[in-house]
Amino acid sequence: MLEVKRLNASYGRARILFGIDLELRGGEVAVLLGPNGAGKTTTLKSVMGLLRPDSGEVRFEGLRIDALEPFEIARRGLGYVPEDRRIFTSLTVAENLEVGRKAPPRGAPAWSAEKLYALFPVLATMRGRLAAHMSGGEQQMLAIARTLMGNPKALLLDEPAEGLAPKIVEDIAKAILALKQEGLAVLLCEQNVAFARLLGDRAYLLEQGQVRRTGALAEFEDNLPL
Repeated sequence: MLEVKRLNASYGRARILFGIDLELRGGEVAVLLGPNGAGKTTTLKSVMGLLRPDSGEVRFEGLRIDALEPFEIARRGLGYVPEDRRIFTSLTVAENLEVGRKAPPRGAPAWSAEKLYALFPVLATMRGRLAAHMSGGEQQMLAIARTLMGNPKALLLDEPAEGLAPKIVEDIAKAILALKQEGLAVLLCEQNVAFARLLGDRAYLLEQGQVRRTGALAEFEDNLPL
């Protein structure tokens, strides 16, 4: 579904990515493992068009998207949940979901607000609450739900469980597994190997902007130097 070949990217004169190769198949969770500064977030931003790659190819459903604008990529069915969430804090939960609504591309799972409230029951209890008055974990759930209202075929998730309470992490893990069962493809950035193993099928270990290792998550040790 998603294929990245020889991807190179920089911030100004600082080279960050060096020939990244990866793929995401339909209905699977693939994980980008690596420490802070390894290039995980830069990889997602480059795929989503938020950072223009220096060179390389990004293909989504066989078509090149590396020259497209982010909104054009989103229209093709690729969703993105950044690490900093970027929800609208002055809007309610229900209003945030409505902002994200768009018709599904052909072949994408169709999400409604009610279906998302079933996926994230805590959001159902605070439909009228301002997002500014939610906890970090609740805001993370809302960020994922708002992106799903766009009915993507594949989802890019940047460290969705980072810094959250264990119960919220468990709820988010259950939601990601439910998305997988719905047939949604997920590319997940994560540092915690044990958490990733609960969700993922395959992993790419990034170090200093390069893929150092790839394989089934069961093959990765919990004590990787992340």
